[in-house]
Amino acid sequence: MVRNAENFFHLHLVSDATGETLISVGRAVAAQYSNARAIEHLYPMVRNQAQLEKTLSRIDQEPGIVLYTFADPELGDLMGERCQALALPAVNVLKPVSDVFQNFLGEQAHRRTGAQYALNESYFDRIEAIHFALTHDDGVLPDDLEQADIILLGISRTTKTPTSIYLAQRGLKTANIPLHPDVPLDPRVEVAKKPSVVALVATTDRLAQVRQQRVLSFEDDFVNATYTDRTIIAQELSYTRRLCKTNRWPMIDVSRRSVEETAAEVIAIHNNRSA
Repeated sequence: MVRNAENFFHLHLVSDATGETLISVGRAVAAQYSNARAIEHLYPMVRNQAQLEKTLSRIDQEPGIVLYTFADPELGDLMGERCQALALPAVNVLKPVSDVFQNFLGEQAHRRTGAQYALNESYFDRIEAIHFALTHDDGVLPDDLEQADIILLGISRTTKTPTSIYLAQRGLKTANIPLHPDVPLDPRVEVAKKPSVVALVATTDRLAQVRQQRVLSFEDDFVNATYTDRTIIAQELSYTRRLCKTNRWPMIDVSRRSVEETAAEVIAIHNNRSA
């Protein structure tokens, strides 16, 4: 339990690779505890006993929960033993999952550190998808639009760009196109066959709030007086909905969604269309 007035706890993430898996797991669980804030300590690339002992010494100075992953079972066992000796709550995060795989497949894992980061075809597909997203951002439409997996549409501040980049990191080539009632949609979008076209929308109040924050960040350089006007925003949203109804394009309301949640919904739509 958390034992201090500040209501925080230390979360130590120890990995023989980048630690991305531990970060995701730790944050997913920590988010369920709104009354306690996790202070993250990441120790990546711990690959021998000397590095492990040094890491444990640092952890002991600020005791807390320890999550760890090691491809080397001996190093993992040692980590568990040392945490137990220090009375630190510790979890070998991948071991239960690895045990299930091993029991089902009937064979031992190869124990390759960082195996998920191998420079294979999947890796280079992700790199290509990221390049595609960057070169097809905010309405930039070269002649290769038909190569896209996904086309995201939406009026200003509906998280098109960050969602596109996240999708690209999942290996999906994504183009994003801003919508505005006074700017005709490029006809290539409506005739595209391969890409899944999805529109992102939000509530008028949410968009007005986000746009106002953007205006403040521009200080005196932003002169579009209608940008934050709720009536204008409502008209832009109405245009989006009419366009989607005409073309039978799905819409996702991103008002209360994180980029990750929006991307997951886009992927589900794309997979259902491709099935």
